[in-house]
Amino acid sequence: MSETDRIHLTVAEARALGEAAMRGAGHDEDDSRILTDHVLDAALCGYEYSGLPKLLNVVDSPLFREPRRPVSILRETASTALVDGGNNNGMVAAYRTTEIAIAKAEAAGLAIVSMANTHMTGRSAYFCEMMARAGLVSIHTVAAPPSVAPFGGTRPALGTNPIAFGFPAEGDPLVIDMGTSAFMGTDLQYRSRIGAAIPEGVALGPNGHPTTDAQAARRGALLPFGGPEGGYKGFGLALAMDAIGALACAARTPGDIGGYLFIAFKPDLFVAPEDYRREIAQRIETVKATPRQDGVDEIRIPGERSYKTRARLMAEGIVIDRKIRDALVRLAQGHLDHGA
Repeated sequence: MSETDRIHLTVAEARALGEAAMRGAGHDEDDSRILTDHVLDAALCGYEYSGLPKLLNVVDSPLFREPRRPVSILRETASTALVDGGNNNGMVAAYRTTEIAIAKAEAAGLAIVSMANTHMTGRSAYFCEMMARAGLVSIHTVAAPPSVAPFGGTRPALGTNPIAFGFPAEGDPLVIDMGTSAFMGTDLQYRSRIGAAIPEGVALGPNGHPTTDAQAARRGALLPFGGPEGGYKGFGLALAMDAIGALACAARTPGDIGGYLFIAFKPDLFVAPEDYRREIAQRIETVKATPRQDGVDEIRIPGERSYKTRARLMAEGIVIDRKIRDALVRLAQGHLDHGA
């Protein structure tokens, strides 16, 4: 890809472009802000495929053209809620559900919130960081639509089904976010859009044979993480996420298997918050001080590189593919057939 195929945007320009594209697609001001903030944060953390290109995925989803209704609570107690996502894009629905979890945890000390009727929630780390910065220990799980074959299978039966954790600490929170598939579904969609290959050993084509063609993989299946010998581990975790997602089955629309869980609680149920933060910081220091193998310059904590990249790109801006920029401009002009 030549330099002329890449476009540099300041953070303000990227935010304005994203919000204009979402307004052009029919979202109101508040939802456009939520959607753009989510994908822009992903771009700033170094995940281009989950950045501005993901806004194109929003309007490409078949569910985008179905009616939306406000996110609402179907049943609740002081510390629990079952939430109807209202067929809103998941980045909006999960944001609103995270707000519910934070409010309940702050009031009751503990919150467990399940949600259904949404799609494409984005980076789970985003929501766990929200809860951790509110001073809460958090867990977020996803049961997504089928795109991953079970261990030994050739057809999709499970979602990419990530699980994420957030922990308040001194300074930035500790956030750990991991998918259960060998390759990210959003990255697969991005590579299919721009015509790039995917790595070997992460997907099968529609014929059930290994492929590096992103479009063939989208018609086939991703594989669970762990490789040929250990894929049963990713498969097992994905199945566990499905079982947790089933807690939302009373709120699902017919044929939907998606389910999302948010757990948040105050550390001071067990220990003074400042002692907990200090303990997490000390554990991180101990881990980073571990003797390193040859050729290893630094032991990086999960999320550490994202924080550093975010700080740098906030000043430098981001770079995106010209095709993506042009498609977002078309969306901002009201053309849902954005051409990318």
